[in-house]
Amino acid sequence: MVMFENRSFDNLLGRLYGPDEVAAFEGVLGKDLSNPVPDWAEDRSGGPTVPYGIAETMDTPNPDPGEEYQHVNTQLFGVIDPAGNRGVLAENMAAPFNTPPPGRTPTMDGFVTDYVSAFAAEMGRQPKYHEYAQIMAGYTPEQLPVVSALARGFGTFDHWFAEVPSQTFTNRSFFHAASASGFVVNAPYATFPLQNTAETVFERLEAAGLTWRVYVDAPSPLPFTGLIHAPRLRERFATHFVTTDRFMEDAAAGTLPTYAFIEPNLWHGHNDMHPPESALLQGIPFDLPSSLLGGEKLLAEIYDAVRTSSSPTGSNALNTLLMVVFDEHGGTYDHVPPPTAVPPEPGAPAGQMGFTFDRLGVRLPAIAVSAWLPARTVINDVHHHTAVIRTLRERWNLGPPLTARDADAPDLAPLLNLERPRDPQDWPHVTARPVPAFDQDMVPPDAPLNPLATAMLHGYLALVGQLGATVPALDENTSLKGREAMEIVHESAHTLFPGLRTPGGPKQA
Repeated sequence: MVMFENRSFDNLLGRLYGPDEVAAFEGVLGKDLSNPVPDWAEDRSGGPTVPYGIAETMDTPNPDPGEEYQHVNTQLFGVIDPAGNRGVLAENMAAPFNTPPPGRTPTMDGFVTDYVSAFAAEMGRQPKYHEYAQIMAGYTPEQLPVVSALARGFGTFDHWFAEVPSQTFTNRSFFHAASASGFVVNAPYATFPLQNTAETVFERLEAAGLTWRVYVDAPSPLPFTGLIHAPRLRERFATHFVTTDRFMEDAAAGTLPTYAFIEPNLWHGHNDMHPPESALLQGIPFDLPSSLLGGEKLLAEIYDAVRTSSSPTGSNALNTLLMVVFDEHGGTYDHVPPPTAVPPEPGAPAGQMGFTFDRLGVRLPAIAVSAWLPARTVINDVHHHTAVIRTLRERWNLGPPLTARDADAPDLAPLLNLERPRDPQDWPHVTARPVPAFDQDMVPPDAPLNPLATAMLHGYLALVGQLGATVPALDENTSLKGREAMEIVHESAHTLFPGLRTPGGPKQA
């Protein structure tokens, strides 16, 4: 599994096939898709609606859209409730957190409304038309040659949904635990690392005598998988978390574990495909080069490592299923309403913000690469993240469902239905577009952290200190600069995850 960040299906794969090109494909071509502009927007020069269009840059939308539960409610239902939540950061929004009336079907018409509101909260001003129209833009196959080639060359899911209509931590937790211990948003940032006690599929694999490993692309020093499941995985930090360089070596040697999970670089020069975050993290350039171009390059490397793996007795191209997924949509537009869902614990009390986990999140890109899968396959049935847990349980007899959510998820194995495997020599050969090198000198050594980055740093230090990292004793009023802060984060994180330390310091993106 390789999991990228924060893109919807329409954003990356909506133009993969045109009408009648395959038997069935729920894309954007041939459809009249748009979102209304709220009547309180200051610039309505483009008209009352924004049509769906093509992204003009490889860093669209910029700045980053809202992704928290509160924002997703507005995106799906067009609701801002109470009205005072307009133009307010998610952490300052009030109950009922833009939650729609019970039983209402998502209208998928609030993406522009939410982006105008989120932009105003982040930037301190309302956006111009061309700025908020970005949220209704997606990419063409020519812009994303690697993602598109693999989706066409193997199989793509056009109804794969996030588990929760919210952001990163809760969806990544569901991916491996079919639960998020009732938590819906990332904040407070100590909740997942200290209180997410849900059993994981990693533990089920171990109990069955099977192997697993989390591969993290450098220079990311702190893997989300370890952070989110720290109460369960803390003792494996030093043994089961390594860099993606090791993945390439393991694939070539035929020694991949039973289950391999790959995290892109989520740090500076990130290649996780996440929309730009520079509006909030001034002084630390997370966003150059393009995370989409960088993600395509990483994906091409992972795919080629699998395609050329030819061990006669271990892992190889014929016995490896490579899945490409995204954790959540990150606020980017999609036109298909998410369906209802089985709560992980039916009848349990509501979780954070009163959410009962009874509906799925937004539709996401998902691609399956296997020698046993025909080219140009489109899977139209509803899938969601916990299909991976279901598949692992069925394939290796890992016991009963973790929760009612993965019990309800489909098994992926029936999709691999060819009578004979496809020769890897005949698989698509992919070439990523050039990626500008990340220049460490772009990090201004004397640029002070802004107030938000300072608060995030001190929150991080308090958290990893509780997890056992060696952290410096810093007063919260201490003035730090960008380079200093990054060096502190790298050193403290590497005491928790020594397998992510790369020779000679951080790897260049």
